[in-house]
Amino acid sequence: MDGVLVHEERALPGAAEFLQTLTDKHRPFLVLTNNSIFTPRDLAARLLRSGLVVPEESIWTSALATATFLDDQLPGGSAYVIGEAGLTTALHAIGYTLTDTDPDFVVLGETRTYSFEAITKAIRLIGSGARFIATNPDVTGPSAEGPTPATGSVAALITKATGREPYFVGKPNPMMFRSALNRIEAHSENTMMIGDRMDTDVVAGIEAGLDTILVLTGSTSEADIQKYPFRPGRVLPSIAEVIELI
Repeated sequence: MDGVLVHEERALPGAAEFLQTLTDKHRPFLVLTNNSIFTPRDLAARLLRSGLVVPEESIWTSALATATFLDDQLPGGSAYVIGEAGLTTALHAIGYTLTDTDPDFVVLGETRTYSFEAITKAIRLIGSGARFIATNPDVTGPSAEGPTPATGSVAALITKATGREPYFVGKPNPMMFRSALNRIEAHSENTMMIGDRMDTDVVAGIEAGLDTILVLTGSTSEADIQKYPFRPGRVLPSIAEVIELI
């Protein structure tokens, strides 16, 4: 989403036309984000403010991917959650019980209100046997003032205290793309991933068996590509140039 369709709450050139073309040609699609704070409804409203019409059912977050993973692993389980509405809503929707008493999992997501008390509780529950899951490994997130600690940073703190590494569900884990494919009943051989990051989008797309396009409107420059041992299928200036490929 960010760096491909929008940048700092503004639609990128070609984004609206790209989405309209997908709709006109009846191409199923999902907009993916590693952000687990917001619900799809929140994100659909944010995109609409930028002039982009994306139905909430066409948005797939790391929170939804995490909920899907947990539902597959242990249906009807329980979790102690550090996170916000995007994560708690997704877990409630699959029938999970949110508790701090003997949970099956500790689930860490992104939040703007990390507390020492909550992190301490998570450390103790993991020490008592709860399995450790995190929505995504991003160590920082953007803000108007500069980078802020994100899920990966807090996960590292908990790991240091417990000796237990979390299982990260979101990008670059290709599981997030596989769950997205299942969501729209698509197949890897005829699905394309469009992203702006080599270290999350492109590598996960490759590992999930998708054709990949890197656009240069986000966090990756053309010079950055040479730093990685893998390559995207195509490199394009922006989402506008992808329209002719649909």
